Amino acid sequence: MTSAPAMATPAALSDPEALSDFHPGAKRPASLLGRARGNLTFRSVWSELNGAMGDLGTYIPIVLSLSLSRHLDLGTTLIFTGIYNAVTGLVYGVPMPVQPMKSIAAAALSDPSFDIPEIMAAGILTAAFVLLLGVTRLMKLVYWFVPLPVVRGIQLAQGLNFAMAAVKYIRYEQDLSKGKSAGRRPWAGLDGLVLALAAVCFIVLVNGAGEDQVQVAPGTIAAAQEEEGGQGNNSRRSWRRRWASAIPSAVIVFVLGVVFAIIRHPAAVKELRLGPSRMRVVHIPREAWKQGFIKGAVPQIPLSVLNSVVAVCKLTRDLFPEKEASATSVSVTMGAMNLVGCWFGAMPCCHGAGGLAGQYKFGGRSGACVAALGGLKLALGLLLGGSVLRVLTNFPVGLLGVLLLFAGVELAIAARDMSTKAEAFVMLVCTAVSLVGSSAALGFLCGMVAHGLLLLRTWTVSSM
Repeated sequence: MTSAPAMATPAALSDPEALSDFHPGAKRPASLLGRARGNLTFRSVWSELNGAMGDLGTYIPIVLSLSLSRHLDLGTTLIFTGIYNAVTGLVYGVPMPVQPMKSIAAAALSDPSFDIPEIMAAGILTAAFVLLLGVTRLMKLVYWFVPLPVVRGIQLAQGLNFAMAAVKYIRYEQDLSKGKSAGRRPWAGLDGLVLALAAVCFIVLVNGAGEDQVQVAPGTIAAAQEEEGGQGNNSRRSWRRRWASAIPSAVIVFVLGVVFAIIRHPAAVKELRLGPSRMRVVHIPREAWKQGFIKGAVPQIPLSVLNSVVAVCKLTRDLFPEKEASATSVSVTMGAMNLVGCWFGAMPCCHGAGGLAGQYKFGGRSGACVAALGGLKLALGLLLGGSVLRVLTNFPVGLLGVLLLFAGVELAIAARDMSTKAEAFVMLVCTAVSLVGSSAALGFLCGMVAHGLLLLRTWTVSSM
């Protein structure tokens, strides 16, 4: 009898980042100041600025929708998320994203009774739970326990979810105040289908499919063969990389969108007002805590744990093997930032694998990428406050869909490393259930069951 395919071990067993959590003697930078300087160093100015735009396809539509439908304070949200971006760039040294909590946003857009107090209560409760898992180091156990195929299934589901939402943004006009699609998007116009398709073609021509993350260990035969075979093409490849990095495709698309937004509604410029929004502490009554927990925190917590911590840490390790982003630290930063900002009416935020993939896709390679984005948000929040909403409401949604499309595809591509049929089976079960059931928690549960059953079968076959 042939042996059953070997199943993947938990993600942490093959992940040095997770193992280093269990060994305090792991290497640490000698100087905190030196580490901060290194984390905020631009690898390439235009590439980093281009990468900063890679997460806006998720950020802008959700924040705009809540600002229009629930009167979310956009100025306060810009200030706090700008600070969050700067801090995460300083701490991690990678383009660690700051994204709105999607399940809470979905609850607010679908339920008219779910207003600002309920949104903030849901964000505070979710943050408190994730922070508790972080400070007690239970999140390390979660990260260690979840098998890699299940993590990839969550990433694939989230990536496809982003990509499908992006296609909807491109094909159909959007009523952001209701979070719903309207009629088909016209071909012509400043937010037409031709404009969006031209932006897609432009980004593909400039950025291609992205970098291949297959790394060859130095000193091996494969490395020697690669060096010997590639010396003749080094200059040509180097020239192509410099040419591609010199064209900030996402920056061009975003700036073009701002210009078109002003052309579509020139009076919006006159409606801008100098000065930040007035911050107020949000009063959260007892009923808002209850509804925020049931309708917002309960569906958001599994998504935050799986996609905003476990999947983010794994993807960070894949893209930046030399950097550290432990499950504990990601939990603490995510929890701490919401326990401050939500009391002042800032949109509940988390880290997300999709945002990281999007920023990496467009050239983000260091903490300077998100720090620059944070500086832009902070400047807008302090200088223009909530009045910037008058311009952003006319931003071509089709162009936001283009940025979101490439972020989703980049995240989904991370699932290509499943090497056995058993691993692919678990990943696809997790993905299918997550997409059809619209629940990362349900997909996670089914993926874990499938993984356990295959392990049991492997053990039974081997014992026979």
